[in-house]
Amino acid sequence: MRAVSSAASADVVMSFTGLSLYGRQFTEAIKPGQIVGTLTGATINVSMTQSFWFTKANDLTLYMDIAPLSNGGVLQIGGEVNAGALERRSWPNGGSIFSTTSSGRVNLNSHIDLASHPTVSFWVGNGRDSAIASGTWTGSIVLHGVSLAPVPAPGAVALIGLAALVSRRRR
Repeated sequence: MRAVSSAASADVVMSFTGLSLYGRQFTEAIKPGQIVGTLTGATINVSMTQSFWFTKANDLTLYMDIAPLSNGGVLQIGGEVNAGALERRSWPNGGSIFSTTSSGRVNLNSHIDLASHPTVSFWVGNGRDSAIASGTWTGSIVLHGVSLAPVPAPGAVALIGLAALVSRRRR
């Protein structure tokens, strides 16, 4: 997972090329605080270029949880493994043993306000329930209702640093 960008004021796109993962292997795609807003859904558009041990296109999984990754997260979309998330959904297609693509939108039953989950990361992984399974995907997952967190201007950061120095000197 390499590219995260904001496609519109309320969408964040996670793009990847040749993302290879073994079964139950996940990578932290978005760290806490990097995006803001209320997650309303996600859209997948991927091609699977390699599959081993029955990995399917829709085994590519989006998972929201704190670090380190554990069971019982906030959201799971995709994958065979049930990791015990509060809300678990499947991608609309790509579940056939011969599927090489998965595409479509999932709307969440309960929207997720990221301000209420400040320590949660977004993970992308292979949700196949076998450590020897593997897959390679190219494409994107779009997160709806969220945007990249604003980055303070350099001048604002300097003022914050200056304020900290002044407050230290007064003590």
